[in-house]
Amino acid sequence: MINSVAKAAVLIDALPYMQQFFGKTIVIKYGGNAMINPKLKHSVMQDIILMKYVGMRPIVVHGGGPEITATLKQLGKETKFVNGLRVTDAETVSIAEMVLVGKINTEIVTMLNHQGAKAVGLSGKDANLMIADRHLAEVQENGEAKFVDIGFVGAVKKVNPDILNTLLDQNFIPVIAPIGAGKDGATYNINADYVAAEIAGALKAEKMLLLTDVEGIYRDFADKTSLISTLSRHEAETMVEQRTIDGGMIPKVESCLKALHYGVPKTHIIDGRQKHSLLLEVFTTTGIGTEVVQDEGSEDHEND
Repeated sequence: MINSVAKAAVLIDALPYMQQFFGKTIVIKYGGNAMINPKLKHSVMQDIILMKYVGMRPIVVHGGGPEITATLKQLGKETKFVNGLRVTDAETVSIAEMVLVGKINTEIVTMLNHQGAKAVGLSGKDANLMIADRHLAEVQENGEAKFVDIGFVGAVKKVNPDILNTLLDQNFIPVIAPIGAGKDGATYNINADYVAAEIAGALKAEKMLLLTDVEGIYRDFADKTSLISTLSRHEAETMVEQRTIDGGMIPKVESCLKALHYGVPKTHIIDGRQKHSLLLEVFTTTGIGTEVVQDEGSEDHEND
């Protein structure tokens, strides 16, 4: 009986959040170890489906860098990076599209549907969802910034959200692979964190959640007691400028800042290694990880 009462108490505690986010769009960037560990995969799918069944409108954007690297290695093709970005020739982008759209996207859709959802897989090419342009990598040479062409690596120039609104209105869960097409018809591989921000902005999402393999943002990464619970947009910008945030966390924080710029009220960087991390963030008072939020009094912006 005590256990049953405790379970009921958990549901009651979650009720205000169910009410707050009912009918709201939530963008989830699915990546990291949560895409590799079978138990965590199952946990994430359950979280997404529960969010859907209590009235939220989840959208999933997924990555897949490690699987692309592994596939390239199997094919005897060397992987090169410039400033953390994969050098992507025509053959490599074709392989990336095969892995992201043909394998990973299909697997996620299958897992969601198997557990009772109605999920639909998309890439940026479908219904012109994402129009992309070539992204140049910034490198330092003799103390000066220089921009280098690294191939078919893209940046989102425009999002056409009509297909997503149609799917959401029909109770589907869109699952998006970070592949886009340019105006010239070329295929581009795009950083999934940046895709999530662009989608969140275009859909006027209530939240954007980025799953990663760390607990959140630290003031000092070497000091695990310095985890930051809440970070304002201005504070996050300052930390990036001062290089307090660096490495693989930079695109995640930049994605949060971009989503905030577009008017998304809150963004979250959470530890996908923790079981049911999405539910813990959305349905509890304390949440987990780091939330990056609008500065007090800031105004929303339209998508560029």
